[in-house]
Amino acid sequence: MIARLAPLAVLLALAAGCGSSPAPKKTPDTATPPRLGQQGGQKQAATGLGFPAFATKNTTRVGGADPVADAAGVAQAIFPSRSSDTRPAAVTLVDKADWRAAISAAQLMSRPVRAPLLFSDGDTLPDASKTALDELQPTGAKKAGNAQVLRVGAVAKPAGLRSSAIEGAGYAALAQAIDRLQTAAAGSPSPAVLVAPSGSPAFAMPAAGWSAKSGDPVLWADRNSLPAPTKAAILAHRRPRIYVLGPASAISDAVAKQLERLGTVRRIAGNDPVANAIAFARFTDGRFGWNAVDPGHGLVFASAGRPLDAAAAAPLSAAGTYGPLLLVSDGATLPGPLQDYLLDVQPGYDKDPVRGVYNHGWVIGDESALSIDVQARIDALLEIQPVDPAASK
Repeated sequence: MIARLAPLAVLLALAAGCGSSPAPKKTPDTATPPRLGQQGGQKQAATGLGFPAFATKNTTRVGGADPVADAAGVAQAIFPSRSSDTRPAAVTLVDKADWRAAISAAQLMSRPVRAPLLFSDGDTLPDASKTALDELQPTGAKKAGNAQVLRVGAVAKPAGLRSSAIEGAGYAALAQAIDRLQTAAAGSPSPAVLVAPSGSPAFAMPAAGWSAKSGDPVLWADRNSLPAPTKAAILAHRRPRIYVLGPASAISDAVAKQLERLGTVRRIAGNDPVANAIAFARFTDGRFGWNAVDPGHGLVFASAGRPLDAAAAAPLSAAGTYGPLLLVSDGATLPGPLQDYLLDVQPGYDKDPVRGVYNHGWVIGDESALSIDVQARIDALLEIQPVDPAASK
C-alpha cells in the first residue's frame, strides 16, 4: 500500500504527467510539478504553487503529458477519496490503445454505476493508474455485481480487487457490451443513443462527456457501413432516438438511412472538429443535448489531436459543474468560432456580480495540448462582465 498524500498534492503530481512514458521536456516555468507549501521567500512561489498553469480564476488544468495521467488526475478530482462517501463504487479500466472503447466506456460514469476511467497499457497497469486506483479504493458497485473494477477488453487485472470483465471482439462489440452492462444496472435501456464515426476520432470526442452525464451509449458506425454489433445494440433500445455525431464525410447519408430503419435519426454536425463540438454543445432535442446557449455552465477544453483525453475528461462532464467538451485544433491558438461561442455564453451582471451566474473551464492536458496563453484567453472569455456601463464605475 502506498503512503497516502494530501489529496491536492496527489492530483497535482498526477496532473504534471506521470503516465507510462516519459513526459516531454517543459519550459522552465512548468518543468517542476506544482507543490504545496511554497513560501514567500521563494522567488518562484506563485509558479511553484501552479499559477497560472494549474489554475486561473475561471479555469482549472489537469496538465498530464498524456491521457493516462489526465485520467488519473480527473478521477481523483471527482472522487477525492478521503472517506467512504467520496470514493467511487467502481473504476473502469480500458486499454489506452483503443480510443473508441475508451469513449464508449465513459457511459459507465453515468448513474447508477458512476465509475471513472483509468487506462491500462495492455495487461500492464501504468504507474499513474496504479497510484490512482490505490488512492480511490473503490467500494464496489452494487448495480454491477459488486465489482470494484470493470475491465473493458484485454486489460490488467488488479490484484486484491473484485473485477468484472466486459468482453467483445472489436470496438463495436465492446460498445455493445458496455451498453448491455449499463442497461442492466439502470434497469431499462436509454431512450436515446449516440452513433459516432469510428474513423474520425476528433469528430467522435464530444460524445464521451454526454454519455458520462446521460447514460446514453456511444455506438459506432464506419463511414459507409454499420457494424452488426451497433445494429444489435440499437435494436435492444427498441426504436430509440438516434443521434449521429459528425458530418456526412465522417458518417455517410447512406448509413444514416440504414439507421432510420432502427429509430428516429437526427444528425449533429459541424464542418470541422471545433465546429462539430460547438454544434453539440448548443444542440437540444427534448431531454437530449447540452443546450449550452446561455451563461452558467461548466465547460471542458481539450486538444482535437488527443482523442483519449475525451474519455479521460468525461467524468468532469458528469459531476461538479457539468458541461460539454469543446476542442482546439492547435494548442497555441484559440479558434475563432470557439471564441465567438464563449462570447455568446459569457456571463454578465447589471448591478452586482455576486448575484450573477458563472462559467468554469477545465483545461485538459499540458502545454503541448493547450498553451498557457490559450488558457488565459479562455479565462478572460469566461469572466463575468458588466452589461450596464454604470455598473463598472
